[in-house]
Amino acid sequence: MRSAAAYCDYDNYQPHFLDSCFLCHRPLNHNTDIFMYRGNTPFCSQECRQEQIEMDEEVERRWKVSSSSKRSNRQTSSDPAKESDTNKAVRTGTVAVA
Repeated sequence: MRSAAAYCDYDNYQPHFLDSCFLCHRPLNHNTDIFMYRGNTPFCSQECRQEQIEMDEEVERRWKVSSSSKRSNRQTSSDPAKESDTNKAVRTGTVAVA
C-alpha cells in the first residue's frame, strides 16, 4: 500500500516549461498552437512572442551601443603605442603534434 505522500508530492513539483506563456504566464492549452522562440521558450500567441522579440532586440541594441562607446573611450584614452598592439593580425589554424 502506498502512502498519501507518494500520490501528492507537491513539495517537489516542477512545472513543465510548456505549462504557461513565458511573457504573460497564461496557461497553455495543449489543444491549441504554442508559439516557440529561441529554442524552448513558449508563448500563447504571436503577439506575446513578438513583444518578447522586440524586448530582446532592444536589450541587444543597448548592449551594442554600450560596448561600442566603452571601446571608443578606451581607444581615445590610450596611448598610440598600445593602440598599434591591438591592431595586429592573429593567425589561427590547426596544429598537429606527433
